[in-house]
Amino acid sequence: MRLIIRAAAIAALSIAAAATANAETVRIGTEGAYPPFNYLTADNELVGFDIEISKALCEEMKVECEFVTQDWDGMIPALLANKYDAIIASMSITDERKKKVDFTGKYYGTQPVIAVPKDSDLKGVTPADLAGKTIGAQSSTTHSNFAEGTFTDSDVKLYPTAEEYKLDIVNGRLDAVIDNRIVMSEWLKSDDGACCKILGSLKADPSYYGEGIGIAIRKGDDELREKFNKAIIAIRENGIYKKINDKYFDFDVYGD
Repeated sequence: MRLIIRAAAIAALSIAAAATANAETVRIGTEGAYPPFNYLTADNELVGFDIEISKALCEEMKVECEFVTQDWDGMIPALLANKYDAIIASMSITDERKKKVDFTGKYYGTQPVIAVPKDSDLKGVTPADLAGKTIGAQSSTTHSNFAEGTFTDSDVKLYPTAEEYKLDIVNGRLDAVIDNRIVMSEWLKSDDGACCKILGSLKADPSYYGEGIGIAIRKGDDELREKFNKAIIAIRENGIYKKINDKYFDFDVYGD
């Protein structure tokens, strides 16, 4: 009897090991240069709101997460080239992007703001207020598209990463910058952001900002998209989303 039990136990362990070895892996592309959403620490550890949400979604879907960092400009091309299976990198759901990829429902919302040096004499954030000024933005983002389409009398200067436009406004080479309120607020709390202040908020025009921030999936990968959608709903309902949210923000970043 003991031999039978032992044989059964060994068989069970073998099955479990095989299941672990064959567990589905979902490769997630992210930028790693957009704090507090996704960024690398001094120890080269990938962290941030996007990363923790990704891990929570993978756990809910009972799959393994594998992260791949990618420069922002190449994010969608790398997805289409099968470098990874999904993009979780604070990417806005827009009609232009939906021509190339599919999206889940949103996993958080966004609001654009303009930041300026603390000693700036700018009084407002309208196109007239910023006429003739140089505005920095990260290239290939909804913010850069909005800035170029809205501030037509300004010089809109584009940068590969948010860190680069921040460096230029610190060094006096820009009059203003545009980005997500959360990203900007977190930066202004840091020593590097001590130079600047938020001048004002902008309406998130749906023609530029779309339907919120979602997970991009290759077209036709409906099964994975629906798994993510169900997992987003699940972590919103079971409190895991709120726990992660409250670690980074003092309000519900999901929005309405």
